[in-house]
Amino acid sequence: MELKGLHHVSAITARAGGNFDFYTKTLGLRLIKKTVNQDDIRVYHLFYGDEAGSPGTELTFFEIPQAARTHEGNNSISEIALRVKDNKALDFWKKRFVEYNVEHDEVTTRFHRQVLAFKDPEGQRLLLVSDQDNKGVHGGVPWDKSPVPKGFSILGLGPVKLTVPNIEPTERVLTEVLGFRKSGAYSSSIRGQSKIIVYETGKGGTGAEIHIEERNDLPRERLGRGGVHHVAFRVDNEEELRKWIEKLNESSLVNSGFIDRFYFRSLYFREPNGILFELATDGPGFATDEEEHLGESLALPPFLESKRADIEANLKPLNTKSTFKLN
Repeated sequence: MELKGLHHVSAITARAGGNFDFYTKTLGLRLIKKTVNQDDIRVYHLFYGDEAGSPGTELTFFEIPQAARTHEGNNSISEIALRVKDNKALDFWKKRFVEYNVEHDEVTTRFHRQVLAFKDPEGQRLLLVSDQDNKGVHGGVPWDKSPVPKGFSILGLGPVKLTVPNIEPTERVLTEVLGFRKSGAYSSSIRGQSKIIVYETGKGGTGAEIHIEERNDLPRERLGRGGVHHVAFRVDNEEELRKWIEKLNESSLVNSGFIDRFYFRSLYFREPNGILFELATDGPGFATDEEEHLGESLALPPFLESKRADIEANLKPLNTKSTFKLN
């Protein structure tokens, strides 16, 4: 068995309306699924991605109204990367960030690739990474109705960075249990003396990497808005997922067991530094119940349809004027 790469990353927002505005209008991603958190149906779970909502392009957000800001630190998913076609696209995005007053850094190089770090209005740590020399997992298909020109569109998830106080136990799970390969290292842009280790799976490349930085000088992160809840890795199908459950059990890793999320099947577990991992199947996919009209209406899995009236009564429309100006 081999994991195919990144499936999705799920983060936290305190304002679904403002989140929708930023990720669709500023970043030009498609809202591929507007649904609710299956573990708390009073709030939104928003999925953004490429034209078809392909696995590996999905950035999702749980809404937790009034959530306090994240206090950054250790034992965390500390950065999400998003892929763009080439280096030229980064120049476009730098100008766009200036125009839209998005907090950002200068274009730099990390692990032989040009990158541009930025933050969303809630402080979510994000990174655009150039796919100019990528030879691994292919990116997604740009959304045809995006406000961003196709040549500069975001093509999916790039490397996800973890920050941990001790890299060894996390590395053991990645390499000995999940089958990742160590593929290189580079210096931290924050602390030149520390190294970030790169691990890859499947075909490798920007869509199949985890980067880990060891920091023993930080407190444990306190997760809130602008933080990341979990990262999910791609499994081909349900049959293979059940084999992964057996392997995790054999490795004495406590896990959720099989969970049916309707749009995919999955399992969850925490690696030794407390970071939540998910394994998720490529199918059935987000077109299961909407096909050509992804994200245009509130989608509920069949087991929640009987509660639709109550669910809709508790949700604010995403097009309601909202703000990210939080204390």
